[in-house]
Amino acid sequence: MVADSYPPVICTVDVVLLTLRDDALHVVLHKRDREPFRGALALPGGYVHQQEDQGAEDAAVRVLRDKAGIASPYLEQLATLSGPGRDPRGWSVSIAYYALVPLQLVPVDAAHLRVLPADRLPTLPFDHGRIVELAVSRVRVKSHYSSLPVHLCGERFTLPQLQAVYEAVLGEPVNKVSFRRKMDELAMLEPIDGELELGRANRPAQLYRVRREFRRTLSLSERGLGT
Repeated sequence: MVADSYPPVICTVDVVLLTLRDDALHVVLHKRDREPFRGALALPGGYVHQQEDQGAEDAAVRVLRDKAGIASPYLEQLATLSGPGRDPRGWSVSIAYYALVPLQLVPVDAAHLRVLPADRLPTLPFDHGRIVELAVSRVRVKSHYSSLPVHLCGERFTLPQLQAVYEAVLGEPVNKVSFRRKMDELAMLEPIDGELELGRANRPAQLYRVRREFRRTLSLSERGLGT
């Protein structure tokens, strides 16, 4: 059999878009508008466009923009999934990514989108359920030694607010002293001069933001939280 007689391999990207709602990780899903699985909730995904995309990450950025209305948040390659049984259209390869974004940037009122708890998802088409599991596991492990959860915050936040985000992602409490020490070690934050959070019963808290060089990347530590 000559090479030209082989059917083409389907090449797509799929993105696990994670956000925080009600102090828990949620996944942004979209309603598929075509077969296969028309009408089912699925991860934002699509074909790699050979004439348009310079690489798989370009395709993932485009998919998020077109299907979720979100412009290029923190994005990281997760895994490559392949085989003859994952897509009813034929032998396929999917390059999976995960992205983190604050809830206020998610168009939650869009009719084609749903924001659902990561641990209580319906059955998803293709192998999207497995991709979500991989993404949540990666995020939780990586959050122990990096600045990853900060990408779920808004532009300004206090240290207690950021600690609450870490705890929501990890699903467990974090010692305050260890957390403050880890933030100093990561060196990703800068105080906003003259800006405090007011209106609370306790004393005003300093507001912080992410340093410019870490707004689309990570600060990493050799040690995890609590070590």
